[in-house]
Amino acid sequence: MQTKELLETLESHQNKSLLFEYRQGEFVKANYHITEIKNTIVDSVDCGANTDYWKETVIQLYESPVEKDKKEFMTVRKALSILNRVDKIKPMAREAEVKFEYSNDNFHTAQLFVNDLLWNANELVIKLAVEKTDCKAKETCGIPEEVVSDVAVSCVPGSGCC
Repeated sequence: MQTKELLETLESHQNKSLLFEYRQGEFVKANYHITEIKNTIVDSVDCGANTDYWKETVIQLYESPVEKDKKEFMTVRKALSILNRVDKIKPMAREAEVKFEYSNDNFHTAQLFVNDLLWNANELVIKLAVEKTDCKAKETCGIPEEVVSDVAVSCVPGSGCC
């Protein structure tokens, strides 16, 4: 999802509570804060010597231990006001992909992409997902596409392939 799409979605659902599902059925707790917004530039070279360049907007979510018993989630309106305030200081690239950075005691720190959006009368749920690493130069490295997909299916902890 691009940053502009996120902002448009938030504009359309301002009166709702904003929830983040970071893993199937597991949500960032109501005590979360938006603690940092990063305008990130990725300038890379892959294993096939191909260069690439892109921008990302990374929004960091943090569960405050001081508010661990909080039950009400942040409103979309409040989140949008934070993003708009930051945008006035450091403009966000509207075409950049947006990611959310998050961790807790049971989930490693990760930058998660927006996988889906769900909403009802009271809530907007941003469903996040982990992006798997991949070889961008499969042809150069001699990795056939079908082998990669077979490994991804059969490579589970304890299988011996990892």
